[in-house]
Amino acid sequence: MDLRRLRTFVTVAEQGTVSKAALHLRTAQPALSRQILDLEEELGVRLFDRVRRRLVLTSEGEQLLGDCRTVLGAVSSLGDRAQHLRRGDSGILRVAATPQTIEGVFATFLSRHAERRPNVQIKLSEAVGANLLGMLERGEIDLAIALVGLLREVKGDYRTIESFDLAPIAFLAAYPASLKVGSGGTVDIGRLASYPLLLLSSSFYVRATFDAACRLAGVKPDVFMESSSPQALLALAEAGHGVAVVPSVLPTNRYRLRIARITHRRKPLRETLAVLWDKRRALPPYARDFCESLAAHMREVLPHKLTSS
Repeated sequence: MDLRRLRTFVTVAEQGTVSKAALHLRTAQPALSRQILDLEEELGVRLFDRVRRRLVLTSEGEQLLGDCRTVLGAVSSLGDRAQHLRRGDSGILRVAATPQTIEGVFATFLSRHAERRPNVQIKLSEAVGANLLGMLERGEIDLAIALVGLLREVKGDYRTIESFDLAPIAFLAAYPASLKVGSGGTVDIGRLASYPLLLLSSSFYVRATFDAACRLAGVKPDVFMESSSPQALLALAEAGHGVAVVPSVLPTNRYRLRIARITHRRKPLRETLAVLWDKRRALPPYARDFCESLAAHMREVLPHKLTSS
């Protein structure tokens, strides 16, 4: 069986269209369409239905998608294991994280890690939400830095994912001094409903967590703007356009803003940030050291000194 066809099938299923998959794989669309047809002929089942320019998995396709991911993962793991055996304590560690984690943690961590492990090269990629887990499944990265709750939110069987807890991440309300939002460094999520909110887009798992907390509190947020750029939200809040809701991993000290921890029923709204990996694949021997070093670094840089409100 041609592994290219399996890889094409998985990518088209994840991207939703042949055109997007072609861009992702840097392959011409006709070639990808031909590979899908050849795979369907080889397997004897139809994998996709075409619905309004999108390709939707058939029931057979849904059942075979997991098996194809397993096959591709096993092949990737074989190559990784051989490479790690050859290199020992030197090599490449492929890591993906959200933009706010890259800015708030990796911007300062990478140079320190390089001093400790000069023969280990960190290749850093940016991804959010379900894309982080997809990169793990496809073997494109060794480690993903994500909130552990993401495994509950995203549809799929992720029993093969292992995790290493790094630090608790609080949800923060960032607002100009002209707004009287919270008191004592905290603000109840119900009170935020009366302010225009600046929120991360739905592709971020932190947004799903915030929306779920709003539903539990019985409030409907007044969304002024959604953005995939946390910095844009903070800049708009600084200019007086509302309250930005951001995770505490994001640096806020460069903005003229007051910061309050968001609570629900007097309990802080927070999630645990962790390192995730696929246990079916061999990790390089220096991956554990990376996890422990990153956790220690986050304990040092993450605590926020909140301005009184």
